[in-house]
Amino acid sequence: MGLILRMLEGLFGGGAGEMRRTVEVFRENAESGAQRGQVMQQAALQQFAAEFARDRRGLFDRLIDGLNRLPRPGLALGTLALFVAAMVDPQWFAARMQGIALVPEPLWWLLGVIVSFYFGARHQAKGQAFQLRLGQTLAQLPQIAAQLPPAPVAEERATPTDNPALAAWQQARQDQG
Repeated sequence: MGLILRMLEGLFGGGAGEMRRTVEVFRENAESGAQRGQVMQQAALQQFAAEFARDRRGLFDRLIDGLNRLPRPGLALGTLALFVAAMVDPQWFAARMQGIALVPEPLWWLLGVIVSFYFGARHQAKGQAFQLRLGQTLAQLPQIAAQLPPAPVAEERATPTDNPALAAWQQARQDQG
């Protein structure tokens, strides 16, 4: 028993700590991995909880935001309703389309500008709000990273230049070209 122990100490160093560190170079410590996984899962759940926290805006803000959501579905459903109206009562539909044909071109341009600015402004406002939330989340990243245990240090890894087969292949390509 003493001889085996001396051989192992000579091979891996003295003590169980050296043996553990040597083995952890090749295989992750399951307990430490489970702890890191638990910390990461808790951080993810906290982030989800923060994202889905109760909205603190007032009634007026929520009402206006709800009204701002109506034009796109209204335009889509209105267009579908025009197709249904054309099939159900073609004469009624033709009379309405003749009225639309009488609208002067500058008014169409004005309508296009208004609709473009409305949707463009809404897209920009939503994009800025998203970037603000993203920035707030990224600002919390150092705090979350500080809670994670440090990763085990891996031994020095081989570089591509240490690969004899790769070096021979590269040399053969240089000789050909």
